[in-house]
Amino acid sequence: MSGIYIHIPFCKQACHYCDFHFSTSMKKKNEMVLALAKEIQMRKNELLDCARSDKDELIETIYFGGGTPSRLQIEDLRLLMDSIYENYTVCDTPEITLEANPDDLTEEYLVALKQLGINRLSIGIQSFYEEDLKMMNRAHNAAEAKKCLELATQYFDNISLDLIYGIPGMSNEKWLQNIETALGFGIPHISSYALTVEPKTALNKLIKNGKIDEPKDEVASEHFMLLVETLERNGFVHYELSNFGKPDYFSKNNSAYWLGKKYIGIGPSAHSYDGISRSWNIANNSLYIKSILENQLPNETEKLSVEDRYNEYIMTGLRTIWGVSLDRIQNEFGQDYLDYLVKQSQKFLNDELLFIENDILRPTSKGKFLTDGIASDLFILN
Repeated sequence: MSGIYIHIPFCKQACHYCDFHFSTSMKKKNEMVLALAKEIQMRKNELLDCARSDKDELIETIYFGGGTPSRLQIEDLRLLMDSIYENYTVCDTPEITLEANPDDLTEEYLVALKQLGINRLSIGIQSFYEEDLKMMNRAHNAAEAKKCLELATQYFDNISLDLIYGIPGMSNEKWLQNIETALGFGIPHISSYALTVEPKTALNKLIKNGKIDEPKDEVASEHFMLLVETLERNGFVHYELSNFGKPDYFSKNNSAYWLGKKYIGIGPSAHSYDGISRSWNIANNSLYIKSILENQLPNETEKLSVEDRYNEYIMTGLRTIWGVSLDRIQNEFGQDYLDYLVKQSQKFLNDELLFIENDILRPTSKGKFLTDGIASDLFILN
């Protein structure tokens, strides 16, 4: 089973914290949609090649990400869906996700999305408080955040929403209210991330100019623990560091990334993985369109070394409930890698940040918030 990710590089406005590839101009929208459809067609044999058989791999997940895919009209999305179904073998019950912003989700648009075959929404709420949304320069307001969920839950069962914690000035009480508001809508999946300051963002500039306080790690850590406790108490499974789902509502698309499955990334800046190598498209809309029109794939490829694959497995494994299998380390990478991992893990085992159970290495409750830092200490450096 494999997946297809389509990057839609358009947003209504630039969020202060975002460093993803996008444009606020829609001038090239029609050209971009045609280029995306053409890239889908150009790469139709890629999964067949890596399947190493005369039978192509089934597509299990289709994910429209961005940017803001809900900036596209229904006919744009239909063209892309048609291109996928014409060129790939899609399983009978695929998970088809569309990332959306609350201000785009009118009732008419929701009905049309469902008729198109979209069966999962990922909605960028971020906060239910007006002051937070303004600070982040979100395109929607608090009323739109709640209104869109009232509408969306009438038409979709499988909904995920994003929330951001560690926002400067956000008290524990306020953060808990954000979580409780989300739970009040019966949402079965929540993705939640700490507010991080990326180098080339407006947020970084605002902090340097003293207009916004810098996020504090200790605040983010408290918010994270409150999030985990509250959601687990309400029947959610903390199946990945930033993701919580009710049983049967884990994101199949994201789980595929963490479990090392193959996927094709379509569009400017999109990444692909075939089990052996990674490739990524150019992060420039005009150059992307130009290359596709000239029947050239505007991408670079990197063949992953054994060390790269080991490091990636450590990173993704520790972030998930599936953990890092010591048997897999030995079988796939060899005894030397297993010895190295056990040796490097010892201090974290002693500090009760990691534990081993049934030959699976996982972070403890105390270690979860520190997972990325712990993983980097277990990496093998080339």
